[in-house]
Amino acid sequence: MSPPPTSPVPDEVPAVGAGALSGERTDWFTAEVQPHGPHLKSYLHRHFPAVRDVDDVVQESFLRLWRAHAVNPIVSAKAFLFTVARRIALDLVRRDRRSPFIAVRDLDGLFVLDHAPDGGTAANRAMELQLMIEAVESLPARCREIFILCQIEGLPQREVAARLGLSENTIAVQSARGLQKCESYVRQRLLQP
Repeated sequence: MSPPPTSPVPDEVPAVGAGALSGERTDWFTAEVQPHGPHLKSYLHRHFPAVRDVDDVVQESFLRLWRAHAVNPIVSAKAFLFTVARRIALDLVRRDRRSPFIAVRDLDGLFVLDHAPDGGTAANRAMELQLMIEAVESLPARCREIFILCQIEGLPQREVAARLGLSENTIAVQSARGLQKCESYVRQRLLQP
């Protein structure tokens, strides 16, 4: 829809030498068209409740009537105005049925569930995970196995010791050593240019 004119009479630049004509058109509009504005709004509210902005329909109707009157004289301004407004309103209703849009006044009240990280966060997490995998892979075989069982899988040291046939003290030392080496590996990689 076109933006509504700033004054009640649609603005239009008159053609050269048409100053008197423009004044006559303005007088005609003021006398024959404008008085029907409130009745038109009431009609639109009553017959087209789905139209969200009746004022826009009225202004667009005024503008189309103004342009049509510039080309040919209009016999019944009221009939023409109501016909144009009805067609505009019907077009809006049809468009809304094809593409329904529900106006939301309170955006903060909307419940939006989005647990997915944004692109930067996802890329950063992927990089951190890759760096941690590399750190674990750099550990000696026995230390890596103990580190994975204790630190990553979260098994108790007693269970890991029984599974591998080692003392709990060895498991504790190897797990701590693996953690320390992984931290050192990550720190070194992050400081590299």
